[in-house]
Parts: sequence; structure tokens; C-alpha cells
Amino acid sequence: MRKLLLAGALVALLAGLSTATAAPELTTAPTATPGVTSKTITIGGTFPLSGGASFYAPIPRGMKAYFSYINRRRAKDGRRGVYGRQIVWKFYDDGYNPANTVQQTNKLILQDKVFAVVGSLGTEHNQAIRPLLNSRKIPQLMVTTGASFWGTQADVFPWTTGWQPDYISEGKVYAKWVVANKPGAKIAIFYQNDDYGKDYLNGFKQGLGNRTNLIVSEQSYEVTDTSYASQIVRQRGSGANVWVLLTTPTPTVRAIGTARALGWRPEQIIINSVSATDGVMKSAVANAGAAFVNGAVSTGYLKNPSNPKYRRDAAVRQYNRLMTKYGPAGANRADTFYYYGFAKGYDFVKLLYLAGPNLTRASIMKATKKINWFNPYMIKGVQSKTTAKDHFVLDQFKLLRFNDGSWSEISNLFKGR
Repeated sequence: MRKLLLAGALVALLAGLSTATAAPELTTAPTATPGVTSKTITIGGTFPLSGGASFYAPIPRGMKAYFSYINRRRAKDGRRGVYGRQIVWKFYDDGYNPANTVQQTNKLILQDKVFAVVGSLGTEHNQAIRPLLNSRKIPQLMVTTGASFWGTQADVFPWTTGWQPDYISEGKVYAKWVVANKPGAKIAIFYQNDDYGKDYLNGFKQGLGNRTNLIVSEQSYEVTDTSYASQIVRQRGSGANVWVLLTTPTPTVRAIGTARALGWRPEQIIINSVSATDGVMKSAVANAGAAFVNGAVSTGYLKNPSNPKYRRDAAVRQYNRLMTKYGPAGANRADTFYYYGFAKGYDFVKLLYLAGPNLTRASIMKATKKINWFNPYMIKGVQSKTTAKDHFVLDQFKLLRFNDGSWSEISNLFKGR
């Protein structure tokens, strides 16, 4: 049914675009580039603002706060915005449903006439819109998913770019850490049954090399599942003492709560970076207790705004100040999904400057191959960098451990690729 809905939505979108291209495009800009005028740059994206994946809702709002700051401050050239243009940021709710992603992207293209789609969230969701955006030569930039093929398939889909470290690299590091630090490990893996979860799973197995016999249980879940009890009962019965969660935020909290209710406490829990936020862990602690989740291991590439280590960090202090001024009223600044959006906004604005004052879709895609800077919101040493052949913007991260309500760095930087 989901595939039928998605196919139908794609057909509708293609038909709509065919009709739209027959009509002249209205613009106030002295350029033919859609979404760009002498005063504005209109961009947009889709995110799960409601439903089971709404943990992610702060991401586009963090981006909005950063863009609001850019629109108000005066740059070195004395103008507000980017080369005097204000960033107009449109984002819509897709409920974490790829069919809705297609429909809302249709709205961004046909109604809002965006210059680019930026930061849309979800692996299957970005896959659903990727062929269409590439056929129309509409930039699909800095997608909010670490699937490896945003980098590996750049020659096939040259108008699409990733941003965060890829899941295969992350999965490899977890496996190598287990082999090095957990002698006698018996591993149970719980993963989302789609390309997102399978990318992580493949990376983890690659990291184990010839030690895949350490895996004693593999169980998956569908995004529509409301209970994981049967899968977790099987994992409890496998004798596993290391539990690897390759899951999104809400399933992470639900799985941990289910394991606690079933009386299963593995010696070591590994939680992928997508769900390793203080907000998610706060919910996990509420469901299972601090003792259950303390000691969990993950990875990170962003500074943690709630960690005492960064209390006096200049970038984190600026984030807190600007979120207070430009963020949603009552926003929890310690929620690292807001911070993630803020950091992504920084890199996108840098990309706009790199593309130059005569902004076109071609010029920004050319710029995506020349990224080379240090984002102040990242862990020290993490570099945003691409080349004509290397399309992975971020590929460095540290191992983290969760204790007493927060994640702390426990390793040097790893280079994922």
C-alpha cells in the first residue's frame, strides 16, 4: 500500500510539473534562476513535524533561527543576508511518509518556486524525490540523512548532496570498538528495515570483518510497528550481552522501554548517532531508568550544548544567545536537534557565499565540490570538506558515552572514509 501511494504521488507530481513548465515563470529577479531575486533566496525542505518521528521537528526550526540571524546581521560587505539577499526558508510536514514528502516537495517546486531543496529529512524520503529533482536540475542539498549513497552515487545524481557522516562509516567504528573493548561479546542488532537501517547494518558487519560470528541475533522493525515485544523477546533469548540499536529516535525510546519491561538489560548498549541526543535519552531514562542507559556508547561530530565542557565555548554561547533571540518561544536550547539545524544552517550559508553573488543553481552545485572550512559548531578538528571526487562533506567523529543525563567524548577523532 505504501509503495502504491508513493507511486501515485510521483505520477501526480510529474504530471503537475509537466503542466507547470508550459506556463511562463513569474519572477522579480534580474535572473532566470527560480527562487532568486535581487533581494531574496527562497529555499525549502520537508521534515516530520508530527507523528512518530516528530523528535526531529526542532531541526528545521534551528535552521530557521540561524537564517533569521543571518538576515538581520550586517555582513562584512555591510549588507544584511547573503550578498544583500534575505533567505526565505519554507518547510513542510511530511509525517515521515515518503508519499507526503513527494507531495510537499511538489508544493515547494510549483507553489513556492524554491531555488533549492535543503536539508529534507529521511533516507527513503530523499530517495523518493531525488530522481525528479535531478531531472529538473533542482539542487537537493545537505540532506538530513547519513545514507552512504548521497556520496557514492554522486555521478548518477549530481544535483544531490549529503552532509553528515555516513552510516556505513559509523557502523564500522561501533563494530571495531566492540571487538577491541568487549571480549566475549555476543551481539544483538535491532535495526530499521529500510535502506537507512541496512546501511548501518552493512557498515557494522564490514567493521567486524571475519568476526561476524559474534552476532547472535538480528531483528528488524517497520516504521509503522507499534510494538517490538516479539523481536526483543527473541533478542533476550539469544544470550546477547551487547545490544546495538540502529534506530530512529522514537523507536529507540520504545525499544529501550520494552527491554526494561521484559527484564532484559544487556551489559553494553550502542545507540547510533541519529538517536544519540540528550532529548531522546531523557525520554529513554524516563521509560527505563538512568541505570539502564548509563554507559551507552555512540558517536558525535557536533559540540554538545548541554555538556559542561562547552559551557564557555564561544560558538555554543553564541548558539544559546541567538536561539533565545530568534528561536521558537520556550525552545529547549539543550535539545541537540535545534543545535544540529543551527550547524547545518551555518554550512549552507557558507555554501551560498562560495557560490558567489551571481547565484545560479549551477554555481551552487559547483560550490558543493569546493567546500573547505571548519564549522565552529562542530567538535574541534571536524572539517567540512569536499572535492570533485570526494562528495562526503563530513566524515570525522568521536566516540561518546552517556552518563548522568549527557553525552561526553571518550576518544580522539575517527576519520570515517
